Amino acid sequence: MLDQNIYGGIFWIFVLAVYSVFIFFITKRLYDFMIKKNFKQNVAIYFNRKFIHIFAGGVIVLAVPFVFSNPWYPLFSGIVLAIFLLIAHKTGRILYWFQTKDNINDVSFCLMWGLAIFILWWIFGNPWIAIIPPAFIAFGDGITGIVRNIAFKERKKHIIGNIYMMGVCIPIGYYFAYASTPSIPQWGVIAAIVASFFERYEFGIIDDNILVTIGATVILYIGGILGPIHF
Repeated sequence: MLDQNIYGGIFWIFVLAVYSVFIFFITKRLYDFMIKKNFKQNVAIYFNRKFIHIFAGGVIVLAVPFVFSNPWYPLFSGIVLAIFLLIAHKTGRILYWFQTKDNINDVSFCLMWGLAIFILWWIFGNPWIAIIPPAFIAFGDGITGIVRNIAFKERKKHIIGNIYMMGVCIPIGYYFAYASTPSIPQWGVIAAIVASFFERYEFGIIDDNILVTIGATVILYIGGILGPIHF
């Protein structure tokens, strides 16, 4: 992990922000392409949302342990992006190629992304355990949405998505929990299973991004306190 002062942190926030804008630009072009190919609008939007999950939220979270020296920078980044997306919703100027008027899940994604990293990194002093929950909502929920969109051509909760999510999240949870301090790979697997289960549920404004992140964070906190599971 790089040593850095505040200027280094700001530099990397700027670099990753530019990368995020680039991904947003790419998805706008992708939306136009899908519409020209007669994709339904909701299908194109949902594909783009999951594309952003993986290539913005996911790629950037993998960079966090290498470019940031403390959890304040990813927390700040997540909050700023959440505010930006919320403003787009509240002003009625949604980014139509991946946002919809009927939910603000994109806002909760950014907020929970930053909060999970901050909380676990602050508690355990290690970024590897901290990036596990946001990796779940980025890569796990991302592949879940893509599979369901292909299968049903709409945003639809179905167990097939949870199965694919589990297949993605278990190796993520195991590897990064193994690399963390304390090394708790079995708890990473348990967190992946819990996250994949919670993804299927939403309760009003408590969407799957919130449930997945909280569920995984709680499991990893318990695992970090109790230590490795020995068979």
